[in-house]
Amino acid sequence: MDLAQIRELFAKDFFATDVCGISIDEVTPTGAHCSMPITYKHLNSLGVVQGGAIFTLCDTAFSVAANAGDRMTVSRSADITYVKPGKGPCLYAEAEELSRGGSTCLYRVSVYDTEHALVAHMTGNGFFLTK
Repeated sequence: MDLAQIRELFAKDFFATDVCGISIDEVTPTGAHCSMPITYKHLNSLGVVQGGAIFTLCDTAFSVAANAGDRMTVSRSADITYVKPGKGPCLYAEAEELSRGGSTCLYRVSVYDTEHALVAHMTGNGFFLTK
């Protein structure tokens, strides 16, 4: 799928797009870049981005990248590591394909702040719905 097609598909993901404000900035056959502007609604009680918001950004970037290829894909598992607090006006996620087999795929997603400091990284394992 090209950028316009993938944006149309993910416009139906109201939690990611409407609630979290995630934008799909770039898509390739093996990766994606997404961004999420930070508002007061994203912050936890300590004033940093809530882990669930960061995970949603990771999960969305993974899903965009995995579904940009030739098969519809759903998540089987994900593992996230938070490296430092999420701060700043925006967070950026970069998803890249690590492996693509007969029925599964594996992606790495890195989240950065506006100074390109690593905030979190996630691995996402997907399962193909169609061939």
